[in-house]
This record gives sequence, structure tokens and C-alpha cells, in this order.
Amino acid sequence: MTEVPRKITDDPYGAAALIRRLVTEQGLQYWPRYLKAFALMAVSAAATALSAWLLGEVINQTYVNRSVSGIISLSLVIIVLFTAKGAATYGHSVILAKISNAILANNQRRLFAKLMHENIGFYSDRHTSEFLTRLTAGAQSVTQVLGLLVSALGRDVLSLIGLVAVMVFQDPWMSLFGLIVAPPAMLVIRKLVKRIKNLAHDQFTGTTDIMETMQESLQGIRTVKAFTLEDTMQARIDASIGEVERNSNKMARVQSRSSPLMETLGGIAIAGALMYGGYRVIATGAAPGQFFSFLTAFLLAYEPAKRLARLNIELNSYLVGARKLLEIVDSPASEPDDSDKPALQLTEAQVELRDVTFSYRDGEPVLRRVSFVAAPGTMTALVGPSGGGKSTVLALLLRFYEVGAGAIVIDNQIISDVSRKSLRLQTAYVGQDVYLFRASIRDNIAFGKPGATEDEIVAAAKAACAHDFIMAFPLGYDTPVGEHGAQLSGGQRQRIAIARALVKNAPIILLDEATAALDSESEKLVQEAIAHLCQGRTTIVIAHRLHTIMHADQILVVEDGSIVESGQHDALLARNGRYASFFRLQHREAGAPPLVASA
Repeated sequence: MTEVPRKITDDPYGAAALIRRLVTEQGLQYWPRYLKAFALMAVSAAATALSAWLLGEVINQTYVNRSVSGIISLSLVIIVLFTAKGAATYGHSVILAKISNAILANNQRRLFAKLMHENIGFYSDRHTSEFLTRLTAGAQSVTQVLGLLVSALGRDVLSLIGLVAVMVFQDPWMSLFGLIVAPPAMLVIRKLVKRIKNLAHDQFTGTTDIMETMQESLQGIRTVKAFTLEDTMQARIDASIGEVERNSNKMARVQSRSSPLMETLGGIAIAGALMYGGYRVIATGAAPGQFFSFLTAFLLAYEPAKRLARLNIELNSYLVGARKLLEIVDSPASEPDDSDKPALQLTEAQVELRDVTFSYRDGEPVLRRVSFVAAPGTMTALVGPSGGGKSTVLALLLRFYEVGAGAIVIDNQIISDVSRKSLRLQTAYVGQDVYLFRASIRDNIAFGKPGATEDEIVAAAKAACAHDFIMAFPLGYDTPVGEHGAQLSGGQRQRIAIARALVKNAPIILLDEATAALDSESEKLVQEAIAHLCQGRTTIVIAHRLHTIMHADQILVVEDGSIVESGQHDALLARNGRYASFFRLQHREAGAPPLVASA
């Protein structure tokens, strides 16, 4: 069977397909502005070509006609031409810069919007530095590709056409000397393109590694210093920077390899033109202005011709970054928009899991046919050893992941049949690792309810036992929390998070070991805040410290993905099973006297 030859556009991320896509999808929408820029480039190119032609006339007026008035007239025309060229260059430069900035901003918005529609699993095996690099270098590469194409077509091609026209007009035969440069240059450049692609990919990866090490070192600076890891992190970043430096040097060498050949061939062509033109002036009596005009046009045409010869090399280096950006934008969203689904309608806020099974990886179930009902307005506590699947239950309730089998039902509505946004708007989540944004305390509380009034924010802070410590700061609610809330203590961050959940006023509350990392005093304050938060709401809480959930309406012991015990505190102690074992172990660790289960 005859194999069908592949077209250069078959690869969706190949150079030809990428260029076509960038032009049609992102460039054409700005075609009126590009048209203005091309018109101004044409003015600039015409002014350049006319200047070369007029310089020959100046020579003839000086040495052949010896006309002072002719020299003055031509000089004034040249002033007008250069002024027009300067104004046109300014105009098209500003227009192209504005187009590039618009395309850059649009691609950054597209990438961020795409990342916001990915589920939690999408990020589990990726580093945030990768997306930062794609957001910056990748988006910038798109504008550089389009900028190169427009500059090549507008500035360089138009200038070259105008100057070649002058050369041909002055001496068609002498113009043939310029053609000897093209074939050898094309052969060399073709060999360099593949090498450029590989080096550009390595540079992108190396830059990501540098950002990764920098980000981890600064965000984990306490750990770095506590474990004296300064030298280790320095060695890591030195290795990454060294690799990027080596690749950059290789890139510089490869990109510059065409220059010696181009310069040599250009010198040969210019020398040939000089000898031929000089011979014509001396031997045949040709006007010196014609020779001078040709030579000026030839020299002016050399730079745009050299840029066009290198265009393929530069394009392929930038296309690597554009591909990295589009790979993310093009990939199917792991959390696609489902706003067309009906909204969750709550009446009582009863939460039920029906035979829910889930696994992060095939063949490794984390939850195994888990079923329970969280009655409206009650607290259900999940306890048990780490890795049993407790946090996964909350993740599934928030639809960070979709259940593998079974269903999660809220007020007789399967949550996979309603929109995620409506589900999450009805749910408030507070975790052990509180994330605060780099903003003021007021802003961080208001994130729970965009548009919250000052009274609502203050009321939430008071209910979360946070108002007093907030007002102790000189700036009060305007106090910046720092990166990840670094300006606040653990207990303060936790109470701000609870205030954020309170201002949301959601009927379903999910708490993931919200006091596990706190000292006793902070825990007492946070527990008081949690009591305000959970009052009258359906609450599901994961507890590490069992004494914090002794009064829960229902306690579920989760082990190895299954519920092995359920009941209230006293009944579970009396049963003398897994819960009683966990509770007594913690009680002994706290230094309390042994407990005797009630009958």
C-alpha cells in the first residue's frame, strides 16, 4: 500500500501550521490596524528607495551638470523624504506595539482562564512555575512571531522591492550580482533550523527549572534556613542557570553561523558590482550618478535581505514558546464549563453519599462503597488514620474530582447533574492549610462574598473571634496579610478563613482538620469561631483531635476507604472498637487518666 505523503501543515504544532494559525486566529482580527501599519511601511520603504535614487542624481548634478540650483532642489527633496520616513517609522512602530500588547494581554487572559477551568488533578503532577513560564515567555513568543512576520513582509520585503527596483532601473545587468548570495545562504539556514528548535525547547525547560527553584526557595524560606539548605538550593539554581547559559551560548553560535557566509557572499557581490560599475564609468563613459545610485541601493538592500535570510531561524526559535502556550490552551478542559446545567436548589441541605467509590489511579481505590447521610443542621465528623480517604470525601463534595461509582446527593439532587458554581456557592470550606491572598485582611474576608458590605465583614470577623486582634493592628482591617498570610500567626490565619466562610453564609460547611496545627489557646478561640460558623448549618468535619468533635451528632470512623464504625461519642466509646482505641490513645498522649467506657 502506497504511503500518502504528509503535508507540512499536517502537524498541528509544526512551524507551517502554527504560523498559519497565529496569523488567522490572532493576527487577522487586527487587520485594519495592520493595514495602516503596512501603508506607513510602504511610505518608509518608498522614501528609502527614492533616497537611493536621488543620491545618484545629486552626483550627476554635482559632477556632470555642475548645477547648484539642482543640488539645492534635490537636497530639499531628500530632507522631505527622510522626514516622511521618520514619521512613517514612528507611526507603524507605535501601531505594531499596540497590536502586540493587545495580543499578549489576550493570550495571557486565555491561558489564565483555561487554568481556572482545570480540576485539582490537573495540577497534581505539575509545578506552578511551568504555568508562569507559559504565561510570560509563551505569550510573548506569539507576539514575537507575528511581529517578525509583519516586519518581514512590511518593512523588509517592501524596502527590498523598492531598492531592487532602483538597482534594476539603474543597471539591470549589474543587479544580477545580488543574486549570487541567495542559494548558498538558503542551504546553510535550512540546516540550522532543526538545531534551533531543539535549543529553544531546552531553553524554555531550563527557564522553568530556574523559576521552580526560585519559587520553592522563597516560599519555603523558613524550611531552607531551619535545615541550612542555602547551599543546596544555591547549587540547584546554579545548575539550572548554568544549563540555560550554555544553551543560550549554543543558540547564539547557531543563530550567528549564517553571518560569516552572508558577509562573505555580500562582500563578493559588492566587490563584483564595484568592479563592473567602475569599469562602465571609466571605459564606457556611463554617468557616475547612475553607478553611485545603484551602489547606494545595493548597500541599503543588504540589511533587509540579511534579515529575511535569517527569518526562518528566528521564527522557529519563537515558535517553541508559542507551541508551549497553545498546548495548554488547546487541551480539553478537565473541569469544563457546565453553566448550562440546572443550579442546585437547597431546601434542607441534607447531604448523602450513596455507595461512593473513587480512585486517583486505576486499581488503587481510595473510597470503597461509602454511604452515609449528613442530616440538615447537624454535624457529621469523619475520623480515622491518615490516608483513609477522609479528605477525599470533601474533595468529592466540592467536585474537585468526580466520583467513580455511586452518587453524592444533596436534597435529592445528584451533584454531578447540577452546575459546579451553584454547588460551591452553597458550600463553605475551611482547611487545615489556610490560604490567604496577598491583600488586606478586609479583602481576604470579602473573598467569601464579593461585594460584601463593611458591616457584613466586621460581623463575620467578630463571630470568628478575629475582630479584636484585627483592630489591634495599626491599620486594622486594611492590614496587609503578606504572601500566604505570612504576617499573621496560624491561629489568626485560621480565624480569618473562618470569617471568610461566615461572610459567605453558606448552608453547608466543610471543615478539614481546621484546628490540627494550632496550640491549645488558639484552638480554643478557633473552636469558638467554628461553633458560630456551624450553628444551624449542615456540617461535615474531618477531625484529628477527637476531643473537638465529642459533641458531633454523628461520628464516622473511616479506614482504608470504608466506614468501619458510626455513632455518637458515648456510644462509640461503649462499643470499645476502633474509635474508642483512637480516643484512648490520644487521651493517654495528652497525659490524662485512663477512661472507662460507660455501659
